Amino acid sequence: MFCPARPPSGTHPPHTDTRRRRWLQWFALLPWGSAALALGANAPAERARALEFPADHGAHPDSRIEWWYVTGALQAGPSPERSGEPTHGFQITFFRSRTDVSADHPSRFAAQQLVFAHAALTDLRQGRLLHDQRIARAGFGIAGASTGDAAVTLRDWHFQREDAAVAASATAAANGASRYRARVVSDSAGFAFDFSLTTTQPVLLQGDAGTSRKGPQHTSRYYSEPQLALRGTLTQQGASLPVRGSAWLDHEWSDSVLPPGAVGWDWIGMNLNDGSALTAFRLRAADGSTVYAGGSHRSASGTFRNFAADEVSFTPGRLWTSPASQARYPIEWTLQTPAGRHRVVGLLDAQELDSRQSTGTVYWEGLSELRDEGGQRVGRGYLEMTGYAGRLSL
Repeated sequence: MFCPARPPSGTHPPHTDTRRRRWLQWFALLPWGSAALALGANAPAERARALEFPADHGAHPDSRIEWWYVTGALQAGPSPERSGEPTHGFQITFFRSRTDVSADHPSRFAAQQLVFAHAALTDLRQGRLLHDQRIARAGFGIAGASTGDAAVTLRDWHFQREDAAVAASATAAANGASRYRARVVSDSAGFAFDFSLTTTQPVLLQGDAGTSRKGPQHTSRYYSEPQLALRGTLTQQGASLPVRGSAWLDHEWSDSVLPPGAVGWDWIGMNLNDGSALTAFRLRAADGSTVYAGGSHRSASGTFRNFAADEVSFTPGRLWTSPASQARYPIEWTLQTPAGRHRVVGLLDAQELDSRQSTGTVYWEGLSELRDEGGQRVGRGYLEMTGYAGRLSL
């Protein structure tokens, strides 16, 4: 499904221990192995219901696929608050996938749930991307995604929501504020981070009260936490630096990833300078046409607008060809939504991730700017593009 690729130049190869390769080979040979990771395009969506927190911060093990996705722009240095430009971007994503193994399977070793994780660091000063990936079956104290609240772990990688009582003030806690902790150590890629991410705004329910339409018959449950205030420590090649920045969390779950005819998507999540948040996406066919589109805008004051499919358009601009996969990615876009006309500009061309040893796909995901028609930066966030190196498969 995907063309052969090596890790992009200037990156460290993903973690590839022998035991995991053998486990993946063994898993693929089982009668349910291939079906376990194939997400049926026509699988029924979860019935719409009101999302409830903190319970819906946690895992939904009956859904086929779920992810907690955190991205952000960092300023690293002895006094990062004095710097206006980012030095790094980061991404950490935990995936949970339900297999077709029945809950009453007699073996405690049966893999009913799988946990994957990706972590990436964009170093703008050195002009390179570092990334790593992991996979394990849930259980045995190795990997898992808790229900009832956000707590996902994969060996020594963790993402967890702390109790609202630890929020900055009693008022914030009463308003449902959260503080998240993200911790990653990658010896193979030479980086680590330990970040605290504090909410500054209420949960943003995407789509219709948290039901996001991805096609005429396809929906997901989806909410975001934009404008997260980040503080923590970033370690590169043994040197640790304090960091500050802003981040974005997406939590989404469903029984299908792509509707019929789609090979991937283009997506942005942007924290705007004025405190607002802009989301836009389109599901894309192999010929580059749009299968479905959507998104939202929420102002700093809380005014929310959900975008209809015909209100969002992505027009590709400058292309970058990956030397590893030969995929051609538009790393600049013109975006038209009810929130206005903007340009999306990737801040580093080479932000392609080869995750075929975990989720099985090659995609581009990187720190980007949102600019107005006059060329002024009005926000920062992440651009994600999948399906350019072959149809998306998780």
